[in-house]
Amino acid sequence: MNIVIRGAKENNLKNISLEIPKHKITVFTGVSGSGKSSLVLDTIAAKSRRELNDTFPTFVQQYLPKYGRPHVDAIEHLPIAIVIDQKKPASNSRSTVGTYTDIYALLRLLFSRVGQPFVGYAESFSFNHPDGSCPRCNGLGEIRELDIHKLVDFDKSLNDEDTIHYIAFGKGGWRWIRYAHSGLFDLDKKIRDYSPEELDLFLHSPQIRLKNPPSNWPKSAKYEGLIPRMYRSIINSEEGLLHSAVLNPMLTMGTCPDCGGTRLNERIRSCKIDGRNIADVCSLSITRLNEWVRSLTDPLATDLKQAIGARLTALEEIGLGYLNLDRAVGTLSGGEAQRCKIAKYINSSLSDVLYILDEPSTGLHNHDIELMKHSVRRLRDSGNTVLLVEHHHEMIRIADHIVDMGPGAGIDGGQIVFEGTYDQLLQSGTDTGNCLKAHAAASSTPLRTEAVQSTGSIALRNANLHNLKNISVDLPTGIFGVVCGVAGSGKSSLMEYLRTSATLPPHDGKSDDGDRFVYISQKSIGVSLRSTPATYMDVAGDIRKMFARRHKMKETYFAFNGKGACPVCGGKGVIVAEMAFMDNIETTCEACNGLRYSKEALAYKVDDLNVAEVMNLPAQRAAERFANTLIATKLQPMLDVGLGYLHLNQALSTLSGGELQRLKLASYLGEQGKFFIVDEPTDGLHPKDVARIIALFRQMVERGNTVYVIEHHTDVIRAADFVIELGPGAGENGGELLFAGTPADLCRCPQSITARYM
Repeated sequence: MNIVIRGAKENNLKNISLEIPKHKITVFTGVSGSGKSSLVLDTIAAKSRRELNDTFPTFVQQYLPKYGRPHVDAIEHLPIAIVIDQKKPASNSRSTVGTYTDIYALLRLLFSRVGQPFVGYAESFSFNHPDGSCPRCNGLGEIRELDIHKLVDFDKSLNDEDTIHYIAFGKGGWRWIRYAHSGLFDLDKKIRDYSPEELDLFLHSPQIRLKNPPSNWPKSAKYEGLIPRMYRSIINSEEGLLHSAVLNPMLTMGTCPDCGGTRLNERIRSCKIDGRNIADVCSLSITRLNEWVRSLTDPLATDLKQAIGARLTALEEIGLGYLNLDRAVGTLSGGEAQRCKIAKYINSSLSDVLYILDEPSTGLHNHDIELMKHSVRRLRDSGNTVLLVEHHHEMIRIADHIVDMGPGAGIDGGQIVFEGTYDQLLQSGTDTGNCLKAHAAASSTPLRTEAVQSTGSIALRNANLHNLKNISVDLPTGIFGVVCGVAGSGKSSLMEYLRTSATLPPHDGKSDDGDRFVYISQKSIGVSLRSTPATYMDVAGDIRKMFARRHKMKETYFAFNGKGACPVCGGKGVIVAEMAFMDNIETTCEACNGLRYSKEALAYKVDDLNVAEVMNLPAQRAAERFANTLIATKLQPMLDVGLGYLHLNQALSTLSGGELQRLKLASYLGEQGKFFIVDEPTDGLHPKDVARIIALFRQMVERGNTVYVIEHHTDVIRAADFVIELGPGAGENGGELLFAGTPADLCRCPQSITARYM
């Protein structure tokens, strides 16, 4: 029985219908912006998750994630969907690879049963439990020392403004009251003039009951000195994480000297199995930990050995054997976090589940993709249905069924241009089929064989950041370079060391000015619901000016967050009705039909388009419509990086990491004399667009820049002037310089892991 979709119209989907075979691997491919994610994530996954949420009581639903109602006529025979995307788990200082994968919970049980001497039950081995956590760092593994002079202005009194530089400690604030109303201090006396006794009471006093406090002192309150209060209620609490931007400049970070960063107290660390405590085994790589677990002989460990070993083996098989369990989740890449999730589900006893993977090849070397293919097949062979949104030819090849979206991007996409097998796709004549066919025959990218003339070089010496093993290499400047190697081999570490430790050679007679390094990652560029390509590329103001000049009015009359806003919805385009325990109901504003602007603003036109219609144009159409204007000039970089299909008013929060990265890249295209480091720019790119991004990097070099990309795509490596490969493995098995030179020489390098895929 197939999954049947009828009339899908989400985003740019053009009322499409299709059937997806169950218990098979189906790959959705197509150019960027063709509608793959709109169909798979915003329609199929959203529908499944909403239906599942509806099975819970309405009171419970208020605590569950909210998913938009997809625009689709019907979906039949839909299993429960689990989305395994590239989003990293919420960064939490108490979350590690061990806790995230649930392996640490099993290790705690193991040590409580087998470890000697017996020190407590399983919960006692948790650094998040009072019985197990280090008392000095409260289980964080690091101490944050407060610089009191950055918190307190000693030249001011408590009656002055901003004497204590933290939230609610300002004059009149609820925290300020606990000192001002204590009756212990002269409120007009400068802190620096306090007697030693007063200063000790103000800064260091433990919690005490006040004798004969003033009448305005809360009856049940205790007085506490500023420093212990900061540590107890702010620095060592969730509030400290919430307001880290304010707090961190006042703190000095360092490894906790009492627990050595292990997070656990001395009593728990005294419990050992074969000479290792639980912190010792968590510091081992997953591969070495698996070997240690298999070596255990105690009969009490038999069942736990199997359970722990199965989870560790799944992580190894998917290429994460180099990680260790005590690594903070916040330090994982999106691809590493995604593979952790996949490994977690491989051992699940659930069956007939719909697993949806969003570009699982992202950030993976071809060597690691072989491991990923094996894991995806295991998910299918356990009786599940697997949907992949993917561009990589090797991941497309494992599909039982392929759906190719297109033919173009944005309004030119949203249709199914092909359905069938991999061999049928090669003969289909679609853009995807043609690119895969060319790749199967031979790479369409010529292999650079000769060294190019550089403008200079940067000497890196004894780079030892993270897993780097004292690497020394000369990096030529004024060229297009690639840093490659398996995931976790040290590529990003080498580029980070370069940015923080190297000095660029002079440009145009000027020495390094400190801002010539430009790092373009796939992280957020400060997106919000009101951030759009029009605001990011700075054309929204030009569009308002155009309307204002044409009709001799003020610009604010053409802004939906100004006087041009619809008076009914306030420029939001929707009316939100709160339904208590149920989902909020959003309805399109009938006054403006969702356009956000008032009727008065929409009455004015330029070239037969009102301001809402102009803002709804794709960048390509807008550039054509307003050719030879400042608007077209500012939009041209978007077209150069292949984002012409994005609408000017599209929320940046709807863009993928790769699209955000290319938008950020577009904003730098006019620069000269810069050193660009670009992190995996082909992520999320259709093969058709890879050639375009290579040509773009060449243009940047011709303008006098240096471009180094961290990349796995063999076409990009073949086109580079200079290649560095790190390896041979990941984590402690990586960090070595395997090769530095031309792509042609790389192909002949016996130590290279990449050469066999070139």
